[in-house]
Amino acid sequence: MTLSVAIQMDPVSTINIDGDSSFILGLEAQKRGYTLYHYLARDLSMKGTKVYARCRPVTFRREQGNHATLGEARLMDLADIDVILMRQDPPFDMSYITATHLLDHVHPKTLVVNDPTWVRNCPEKLFIAEFPDLMPPTLITNDLQEIKAFREEHKDIIVKPLYGNGGAGVFHIKPGDENLNSVYELFDKHYREPIIAQLYLPDVRKGDKRIILIDGKPAGAINRVPADGEARSNMHVGGRPDPIGLTERDHEICAAIGPTLKERGLIFVGIDVIGNYMTEINVTSPTGIQEINRFNGVTLEADIWDAIEEKLVR
Repeated sequence: MTLSVAIQMDPVSTINIDGDSSFILGLEAQKRGYTLYHYLARDLSMKGTKVYARCRPVTFRREQGNHATLGEARLMDLADIDVILMRQDPPFDMSYITATHLLDHVHPKTLVVNDPTWVRNCPEKLFIAEFPDLMPPTLITNDLQEIKAFREEHKDIIVKPLYGNGGAGVFHIKPGDENLNSVYELFDKHYREPIIAQLYLPDVRKGDKRIILIDGKPAGAINRVPADGEARSNMHVGGRPDPIGLTERDHEICAAIGPTLKERGLIFVGIDVIGNYMTEINVTSPTGIQEINRFNGVTLEADIWDAIEEKLVR
């Protein structure tokens, strides 16, 4: 199958070739003979009902410091593209939301992965509320008194920005911690959105499991273990990736959410599981496939493109 593919992502200069999922999806696209383009979300334009982007042909290679070559930019009607990978990193702000609205005008004639309507309607830390039996005790609020009451009830809690990513702004607040007011003031000053508070799960010391689901089915997992003295397990902040399998509980979680993911066109998803609880459903630009490939000897990028191709031939 010959396809034209546009990757909406961050600048290629920021790519970590050993960990970036967009990069390895691009490599697999080239392997299949697809024509590949790159553009930034800010390169999107809409004229009337047509959506354009100033795209540049791109070639990826696994060479440190020489991993991408970009051609000359030209304005392209995205209706002429077969597949768009919406892969820019959060913050999930009005710019991100606007990009989903624009891409709604080309999807599904041009297949956007993941479906922009459901990316917009399923932000990571809110989406889990559709599955209350799978999530830890959680509070979303701007009310400091509510947060204090939540800590009084649950003692150890995690407080973080509702639309944060990569472990930024995550605080472990223990009973009697005198920093809660200061943390609240910091969030209130820098964020307009509510704060999310969750029960602190001691199992995080054993790791925060990232499970990749492809078209609603679990495809593999890695365990991200926090560094000593660190409450966050994100690899951006020093978390160590370790190989790990799926438990019976993990399969229960995937079976519970899988049909919803498939129905909503969320083809490439990463969920975070600590102990017996799912804490996030990542639908914007999930990562982890390179680490899973290395540990398990698989090629998840090929499985993702197989799932995309299957959507196109129906």
